[in-house]
Amino acid sequence: MPYNKNKQQAFQSAQQAYVQFQEALETLHSDDADYGHQQKLVEQELDEAFQAIQKAQATATEHQKKQLEIFTKDIHRYKQQLHD
Repeated sequence: MPYNKNKQQAFQSAQQAYVQFQEALETLHSDDADYGHQQKLVEQELDEAFQAIQKAQATATEHQKKQLEIFTKDIHRYKQQLHD
């Protein structure tokens, strides 16, 4: 049972990190005076979300893996947009 609990906790941590990244991304506006600072925060949240997702992949169920793959694709897409 503890193994299943750890799987769920790892997935929830990844999901929470992904949501925090999305929230940070929503606050990013290129016309704001502190855009550079905001962008650094978004990139930090992106890195943290990616790490949490990678960690959760190791123990995820098949359903969770599919969701984590969606998160990963979104993060890669957002990362590309940030650097364009």
